[in-house]
Amino acid sequence: MVTQPRPRSLEALGLDTIAAQQPLSYPGTPVHEPGLLHRGELLPLRPLPGPVGHWRVDPPGRRLDELLAELELPPVAERVPVMAVGSNGSPGQLRNKLTSAGLVATVPMIPVRITGIAVGVSAHISVLGYVSASPYLDSGRESTLVASWLDVDQLSTIDASEALNFRRIEVSGDRFPMRLPSGDALAVAYLYANIHGVLALNGRTPHPTGKQRALLTELLRASDRLRELFGPDPGSWVERAAADPRARAEGKRVFVEEGWTLPQPGLLALPGTTTPPVAS
Repeated sequence: MVTQPRPRSLEALGLDTIAAQQPLSYPGTPVHEPGLLHRGELLPLRPLPGPVGHWRVDPPGRRLDELLAELELPPVAERVPVMAVGSNGSPGQLRNKLTSAGLVATVPMIPVRITGIAVGVSAHISVLGYVSASPYLDSGRESTLVASWLDVDQLSTIDASEALNFRRIEVSGDRFPMRLPSGDALAVAYLYANIHGVLALNGRTPHPTGKQRALLTELLRASDRLRELFGPDPGSWVERAAADPRARAEGKRVFVEEGWTLPQPGLLALPGTTTPPVAS
């Protein structure tokens, strides 16, 4: 007998993709409405005026902080909102990162509208072979980013997963207005800024983020040197890049020499940054 997935399971909702295991699926599918990631499900989280901890989880029909207390987990006030531009906005990827570290993957995940931050493509190649999403400054742009309210241990785990190429920065609502689905403003959040800059294939305009297979296909078409390194197709790209750190480093050099790399010093200068590690 085939067991049917639970109606709110990540599998049933199509939110179970793990980019770490399927690089060409990057960045996975982000949440499009507020939810509580819990025990492999995404429970609906109903926005209400006031603090996020007062929002209602349906089912079981209780305030978010009440449910977290029953689970003996930190309330919202003891968590920090961390916005994702890439796969951390996908419940499947976030669950995998947390459970792989032995942590409970119970996390409020909420789309947030933010002004002044746009999402492009990193000017480096990840250890898994894909080219990740990256934020950049754009004063006229409004974006929707998924914010996950992480407790201390969860935050430490996600920090560690991003430490090679990103720095966590503080984003103030005074400079970057942020709006919750309830209509309330979010005063402060965190974001991972890329130390490598973003890609601009015309040398001026950051390339928009998108599906990984389409992106890699475009990059291979645009550069003979990248085809020599990683071609002929996206499958060979991620396979070769994941297997060889020298190829990844050479790919990054190609980005620079093609004139595609746009540094993002403005983001890295925001408060809350720390000295980045040496990236390989």
